[in-house]
Amino acid sequence: MNNKVTLTEKTVVISSSGREEREETLAIEVPYKVALNDKEIGASMVLATGLEEFGAGFLFGQGYVTEVGQVREVLVCPDGRISVHADVEEGSEPKEVIITSGCGGTGKISKEMLEGAFDPLQECTISLAEIKDFIREVLHKSPLGQMTHCVHGCGLWADGRLQAFYEDVGRHNAVDKIIGAILLGKIPARGAIYTTGRLTSDMVLKCARIGTPIVMSRTSPSSLGLAIARRAGVTLVAYARPERLNVFNAPERIIC
Repeated sequence: MNNKVTLTEKTVVISSSGREEREETLAIEVPYKVALNDKEIGASMVLATGLEEFGAGFLFGQGYVTEVGQVREVLVCPDGRISVHADVEEGSEPKEVIITSGCGGTGKISKEMLEGAFDPLQECTISLAEIKDFIREVLHKSPLGQMTHCVHGCGLWADGRLQAFYEDVGRHNAVDKIIGAILLGKIPARGAIYTTGRLTSDMVLKCARIGTPIVMSRTSPSSLGLAIARRAGVTLVAYARPERLNVFNAPERIIC
């Protein structure tokens, strides 16, 4: 499996000034299958970075892995397969899923994840000064976004610094990689997540279920995304900029 993340292609730019040949950089999306304890669960088109985290996060969204400590090992195979070995119930039936607004195969969540009460969030606060640094670090962490204009970024901030950053062609995939890093014990859930993608129902739901209390986006939430944030008590921030926030729910976690 080729783990390159970009390629260049020749294009012809046509304008009122005429035609001009130019090379453009494209993000490479590749198919990966995700297996749990040697049983294939699903597949998605992804950017070939953070694949261990993606595998764990993907299974969380499908309702198979539910908490930190369950995942024992993740193997990324050269044939395009992510094999996750976890301490979960063997021989479980396929989860009933709801198709959401996502793309690339990850726009699905288990029905049981949507229903039922939420566990208490892992409480924290964040200052405006920290948010300013957080957003700027995420947006400038990798040149891939500027090079391709084709990827979403997602980061987690805790204890006064950026703990992790992932990117992908799909906004859901980028968030799944952050959630996978939490499940693998690489970063804490007690912090703030910032994504460049919009906050639809499944995006907010997965963050709430993993216990992260503050979820921010450069763009907008959907109505159901906001409804889930209110049910779970998540601080939901949209149109986030270094100097300005639009807080849709639970603003008390943002310290001026």
